[in-house]
Amino acid sequence: MTKETEAELSGAPTPRRKPKPAVDMIGNHKLKPATLMMGHGFDPALSEGSLKPPIFLTSTFVFENAAAGKRHFEGVTGKRPGGAEGLVYSRFNGPNQEILEDRLAVWEDAEDALSFSSGMSAIATLFLSMVKPGDTIVHSGPLYAATETLIARILGRFGVHWLDFPAGATREEIDQVLQKAASGRVALIYLESPANPTNALVDVQAVAASRDAIFGTGPDAPPIAIDNTFLGPLWHKPLQHGADLVVYSLTKYAGGHSDLVAGGVLGAKKLIDPIRLMRNTIGTITDPNTAWMLLRSLETLELRMSRAGENAQKVCGFLRGHPKVEHVGYLGFLEGDRQADIYQRHCTGAGSTFSLFLKGGEPEAFRFLDALKIAKLAVSLGGTETLASHPAGMTHLSVPEARKQALGITDNLVRISIGVEDPDDLIADFEQALAAV
Repeated sequence: MTKETEAELSGAPTPRRKPKPAVDMIGNHKLKPATLMMGHGFDPALSEGSLKPPIFLTSTFVFENAAAGKRHFEGVTGKRPGGAEGLVYSRFNGPNQEILEDRLAVWEDAEDALSFSSGMSAIATLFLSMVKPGDTIVHSGPLYAATETLIARILGRFGVHWLDFPAGATREEIDQVLQKAASGRVALIYLESPANPTNALVDVQAVAASRDAIFGTGPDAPPIAIDNTFLGPLWHKPLQHGADLVVYSLTKYAGGHSDLVAGGVLGAKKLIDPIRLMRNTIGTITDPNTAWMLLRSLETLELRMSRAGENAQKVCGFLRGHPKVEHVGYLGFLEGDRQADIYQRHCTGAGSTFSLFLKGGEPEAFRFLDALKIAKLAVSLGGTETLASHPAGMTHLSVPEARKQALGITDNLVRISIGVEDPDDLIADFEQALAAV
């Protein structure tokens, strides 16, 4: 009979369990992210043996002693290197957020990660921590419309400039833009790949090579950040190709059930630390309940993304040959051109979000969207359900007309995000919707 059993029979309190060391290796075998999502960063012994992390709904945390409180604030304020230690206040961190961030970092093999209240709060906090008046942001185009608005209209009011190059730009085209920008201080190179909503890929390796050639590899070289929402973390890992920071709308595939809004930034700790200080100041951290829901979702991330990717391949195969379809912007169809070369070097899968160009214009696109029965007419992507939207008239409506045309955001473009439904049912839905065009 064990001591624990004797204690239970005698009515004595059960001794508290001792924390166990984290397991990410078995012998020389490194555990995969899909396995680590089931427990990485959480020890049940610290939460009364609970299999899953509780939701820590508290605004503040108790210090062990006054000296510990002072030491924590020295880290929070930057007076002591190394950052904050422990928990103090939920605007800074919390158990659910810290477990989430540990698990997000696993997917990208990143040194550190931060979670935010939305994808745009992640992007805004990143920008605010990097730029000052007179600086330039160089970015690929197109970007998500709110990101373009933030750069051009909001940061522009504070003296921040921008230059851009098309998503599919060659090394020579990227060099030209970076050399022009180098006449001033370039604070950040910001990419989005695939581009929203055209699905055009950015050559991250070429951008990194251009940056290194023009600005050098020292601490003053501008970091490269990339929005990896469309393909990451399963089908694209930009940190392996030269990016320094990876940005996510965790609302999409990471959350995956269209029931939360959140964002993330991952990368080297030296770059994450100033972003953390900005997040501490302006309070853009994700809340405990959303962080807990994301922990739930990350357990099935690989399963959901794999099924959605398989479905998209089948659906796009049907759409590709339809007489009312002009073009299907699906990464799995790239052949023999520069985009195909980028795809082969950077990506391990084509994803489940694609651009569908119908023959016609806005009237045909609207008739198609209004006829859908399974697919939902809604913005966003990466959920368990299939979604369809009209970028030119919805998410990118605020983009000037000339820029929309230059970026290929046309009136006949429909963006589709395939879910995990039965693929034959989705094909039947798209077939009948096309019949209404």
